[in-house]
Amino acid sequence: MALRDGYTEYQRREYCKDVKCPIQLLLDKEVEKSPRYEEIRAICGSNCLHTTHEFHHWLIQKGYLVVKPKG
Repeated sequence: MALRDGYTEYQRREYCKDVKCPIQLLLDKEVEKSPRYEEIRAICGSNCLHTTHEFHHWLIQKGYLVVKPKG
């Protein structure tokens, strides 16, 4: 979906970096896609330290809009 002028998409791990997630801090020390990086990253997929509620409210506070196409 193309964005209108003046809008920006959420960047991968933007929330994690902004809230200084300790798992993200560990990831930042590793080479992306290395075995250790993937091992740490798996924590996010199965045991995220934050809730969707926290993420949703962060999006609102940062001015993001959640949209979908009609249809």
